[in-house]
Amino acid sequence: MPLTWANRLANAPSRRSYRYPALLLLVTVVWGLTFPVLKIATGVLSGVEITTLRFCIAAVCMLPFVRGVSTNAWRDGFLLGGLALFSMAAQAYGLQFIASNRSAFLTSLSVLMVPLLGLLLGARPRLLIFVAAALACFGIGLMSYEGEANLWADAATLLAALAYAVYTIGMSARAPMHSAVQLATAQVCCMAVMGLVWMALDSGGTRMANLPHVITIEVLCGLVFLGAIASAATFFLQALSQTHVSAEQAAIIYAMEPVFAALFAWFLLAEQMSSMAQLGAVIVVFAVLLSQRPEALAPTHEAPAGLAP
Repeated sequence: MPLTWANRLANAPSRRSYRYPALLLLVTVVWGLTFPVLKIATGVLSGVEITTLRFCIAAVCMLPFVRGVSTNAWRDGFLLGGLALFSMAAQAYGLQFIASNRSAFLTSLSVLMVPLLGLLLGARPRLLIFVAAALACFGIGLMSYEGEANLWADAATLLAALAYAVYTIGMSARAPMHSAVQLATAQVCCMAVMGLVWMALDSGGTRMANLPHVITIEVLCGLVFLGAIASAATFFLQALSQTHVSAEQAAIIYAMEPVFAALFAWFLLAEQMSSMAQLGAVIVVFAVLLSQRPEALAPTHEAPAGLAP
């Protein structure tokens, strides 16, 4: 018997159910915009220096909220921040030896790792989530896969993908236990401290002392954007949204990052996309839409067994 309009309205997802996926999509828009900014900053700063300085600026933005952060939030912020920073460090190492497009493809495998890890930890992702994740990886592969292999660089980049997959699962498991602003504050502050240690070991005291002399106004504005918007604000939106969005769906939404990166590179840097890359972008968009269908939705309040408190 066909559904009446009243039944359809009653069974339709509420607008609220799309609010948090939309916020995560906004996060990927911001991440996509970081690529042109990073391209300018890498002219005078190393990847380690950019990463550390952006999180120091993010930590300054979150200082007003530090006093209210609970001990448990500091613990989870340290663990999550450590995973995110390790992912960035491993990816930065790999980028020294392989093409950025190859790095982007290997990193995107975290989209598929999230539901597989969730399955190992006791979660029950829907079949449609696996289909959407595989499509997202395939689409990113069409957009970005190129370059010769390098065993250690490829391994480091795959470790980066694995670390970010664990981070995504951990965020969905831990975010409901804390205020979003507290968890975001703990993460960026811990990442700033760990980043300073990392930069001191990598760059040395002399280079760190000379940084104020090599940073131009243009680069400084880029770092402020990376720290305040692309780090502090996005970590807050992730902590807020992944309370309501499963790790599997969040990972697929994050696959939109290279799509927005390509669009901004075309608009701001006049970089071109091949026909194959455009097809890949369409496939990624389709995968994200597929992951938001009602039959793909799974309860988001149940953490995988391996990450439950």
